[in-house]
Amino acid sequence: CLDKILLQCVLQSRTLSGADAINALRPFYFAVHPDFFGQHPKEREVNENSLKRLNGYLENLQKPGFRSFKPTQLTFYVREREPNSSNVQESFSASGFRAVSFTLHTRDLLSTVLDILNSCSLSTEHVQSLNVNSQPHKEAKSTVNRPIKWDKTYYSFTGFKDPEEELEQAQRVETTLISWLDDNEASAVKKLKKSLPLRKELERLKIELSHELQLSDIRWQRSWGIAHRCSQLHSLGRLVQQRPEILRNVKGRTVVFTDRSGMSAAGHIMLGTMDVHHHWTKIFERLPNYYKLQKRLLLLEDRISQLLGGIQVIYIEELQPLLTLEEYYETLNSFYNKLRDSRLPFHPRSLRGLQMILESDRYAPSLHEFGHFMIPTVCDPAALQWFIFAKAQEARENLKRKEEMMITEKELIDTSTERFSLDRLYKEPSVSSAQMIDCCKRLLEESLPYLQGMHLCISHFYSVLQDGDLCIPWNWK
Repeated sequence: CLDKILLQCVLQSRTLSGADAINALRPFYFAVHPDFFGQHPKEREVNENSLKRLNGYLENLQKPGFRSFKPTQLTFYVREREPNSSNVQESFSASGFRAVSFTLHTRDLLSTVLDILNSCSLSTEHVQSLNVNSQPHKEAKSTVNRPIKWDKTYYSFTGFKDPEEELEQAQRVETTLISWLDDNEASAVKKLKKSLPLRKELERLKIELSHELQLSDIRWQRSWGIAHRCSQLHSLGRLVQQRPEILRNVKGRTVVFTDRSGMSAAGHIMLGTMDVHHHWTKIFERLPNYYKLQKRLLLLEDRISQLLGGIQVIYIEELQPLLTLEEYYETLNSFYNKLRDSRLPFHPRSLRGLQMILESDRYAPSLHEFGHFMIPTVCDPAALQWFIFAKAQEARENLKRKEEMMITEKELIDTSTERFSLDRLYKEPSVSSAQMIDCCKRLLEESLPYLQGMHLCISHFYSVLQDGDLCIPWNWK
């Protein structure tokens, strides 16, 4: 996504050269690019979605005859940890990354690049020191790419919208759910109708392949478009026709289309979307060896559980990075050897019913709101023992609350889907159950005829996806 943004700067910018534009955004690239957030799925998803919206903003800036626009609010998780002295809204996530929120309302690429860098507390000296059109930035900003400022009577006579007036109004009035649906319903309906044939094709392919291969499920790691997903299923279907013998070992398994091929820590078959059939074929041929390694992994989890008083070791896809089976086994083995050598005095089965996940990017243990312990692989055994004993009762209470919350969330989703005649209501993984419950409760207090027959996604921002899904923030106003 960012590569596309950089290319636009190269081809379209009149105030930066191609090389200057790339160099200007390079610090931003390394600070927020989703590929660098592999062990932080929530932060990765937010950054990925924000980059998509930033791309759309730049595309609108460059449309011929484009007169007006809507200010775009973006949120990025930044890798650096230094304090930020800017005035933008920011907070720190549980993983220690800084969340930066800012609004873009510039009309040229140079100003946009500078706003992005400033908002993320990245240096702009390399941009401001450029000899852009042989003028300093401030002067260039006022003369290069400057829109014509017409008298107010021009807009009254022609009927065109005054961009300055629109900007001031947008800054004064906060986006509300009703106003946003008013402005975007037509666009969403048009995209949704266009996607319906592909949606039916996707469902047909998924059912046929699942039945033919006796799969438990077919999933996608990322929110690719419907056309992209259909293409991936067609590719798998061709492989089934060409090499049916290598697919005899997939019965009861889940296939996940993702960034790389292999078997995941959860035991799912991963098919890399950039890999050719040759790579997929190798994965299917290696399945018997993967299944043997998975049995050893389950035995290792059981041994860790015995050393920790019966606490269950689990892997949660939504909260942990997408690890391969080999990577997860090495993590477990390293942790097991450390525990075995420390000989912690846990009473057998004293912690039965509790759960824990292992994390390689933390240094102190913590307790998740859903009741499972988040244990660093490098955690000191003595500190681990004290922490688990101190938090055991709270963990049990949180686990019980989780079960109640999951039931409430499902009931509210079903009720909301029926109340608004939605075709589908779902949330992004980065939206917690508590946030989803709060969102649905407030939605049910509203009258929203716009949503009939729509696909509604609860997210962190407003957006109309390419296939017509409506995204709204969970904390909508």
